[in-house]
Amino acid sequence: MAEETGLILPLGGWVLREACRQVAEWRSALPGAGALTVSVNLSPRQLHSPTFAGEVQEALTDAGLDAADLTLEITEGVLMHDLPAMSARLAELRRLGVRVAIDDFGTGYSSLAYLRRLPVDILKIDKLFVDDLGAGSDEATLAHVIVTLGHTLHLQTVAEGVERREQADRLRLLGCDRAQGYLFARPLPAADLAAFLAAFLAAQPAA
Repeated sequence: MAEETGLILPLGGWVLREACRQVAEWRSALPGAGALTVSVNLSPRQLHSPTFAGEVQEALTDAGLDAADLTLEITEGVLMHDLPAMSARLAELRRLGVRVAIDDFGTGYSSLAYLRRLPVDILKIDKLFVDDLGAGSDEATLAHVIVTLGHTLHLQTVAEGVERREQADRLRLLGCDRAQGYLFARPLPAADLAAFLAAFLAAQPAA
C-alpha cells in the first residue's frame, strides 16, 4: 500500500534518518561500540527519486556518521527491473562513500556481466540457499558458487537466515565473510537491542 500510494517516500526517509540517529546514539552510549554500523533496506521508489542521494547525505550529517557507517540494501530483482537508472543512482551513493548491498542474491536471475559493472560492495546470499546447508544438498554447492563469485568480483559475502550452528560452520568453511539470522539474535526493540549490544561488547576480550 505504501509503495502504491507513494507514502513509502516519507516513510522510507524517516526509517533512514531514525536508523542513522539510533546507531549514533548507541555508539555514543555504549563502551566499545564506536565501530558499530547500520544497514537499511531501500524501496525502489526511493532509488528512483532524484533527491535521494541528498537525503542520505543529510541523514548522515544530522546523525554525525561517516558515509562508510551506512550500508544501503536493494533487492536483486529491483536492480534488474531498470538497470541503467538503478546503476546511475547507486553510483551516486557510492560517490558519497556509502556501501551498497544486493539483498536476496541468487533469486533475481541477474546477468553476471551486469553484476560485474554494478557499483556494489556486498552480496547477500538468499536464505533459500542457506536453509539446507549441512545436509549435503545442492544448496551448499550454490552457496559456494555465490561466495566464490563474490570474492572473484572483490565483494563481501553475507549469508541470510542462518538459524543453526551447522549452517554457520559450513558457511565458514565455504569462506563466507559474514552471516545473519536467528542463530545470533532475533529482531529486537531498540531498548532490548541496546542491552544485547552492551552484554555482547562487555564479553569481548580486551584488546
